[in-house]
Amino acid sequence: MAVREILTVPDPILKKVSKPVDSVDEDIRSLMDDMLDSMYAADGIGLAAIQIGIPKRVIVMDLDWGKGERNPRYFVNPILSDPSDNKLPYEEGCLSVPEYFDEVERPDRIQIDYLDYDGKSKTETVEGMFAVCIQHEMDHLEGVLFIDYLSRLKRQRAVQKVKKLVKQREQDDEA
Repeated sequence: MAVREILTVPDPILKKVSKPVDSVDEDIRSLMDDMLDSMYAADGIGLAAIQIGIPKRVIVMDLDWGKGERNPRYFVNPILSDPSDNKLPYEEGCLSVPEYFDEVERPDRIQIDYLDYDGKSKTETVEGMFAVCIQHEMDHLEGVLFIDYLSRLKRQRAVQKVKKLVKQREQDDEA
């Protein structure tokens, strides 16, 4: 298991559409382990493989991480369906858009079909923060970031803020 670099905007890889995984094998499980380590190291609650430069339809999440507990979830080839008509506004952030938060509205309930860590087929209906989070991560698999839902001006400000932050971190690392 290893911590991998998380890509940030405006890296063009983040705009790629991820490809389905043929099967959940040791390589995919190793990828998911690395993703989880990377997500925890960055203090996040969700991560899509594309965020570490791997265009595969793989997501890891742990909504309990913020509470100091570990309850990792793994989603391979996830498919969302049956969204609720009720939208939930939620202030979102993203490890690929560090230190920037803004409100996005998403369905508050959705069904998800996926393969788990062992390659077993699962179907769940999720709601609330889980629903928001899985939709956010699913967007990554389609090359969409949460800032793409914002006005052009807000999106530009977010990208500029991240560029400045990355530059500052690089300068701090050199010092």
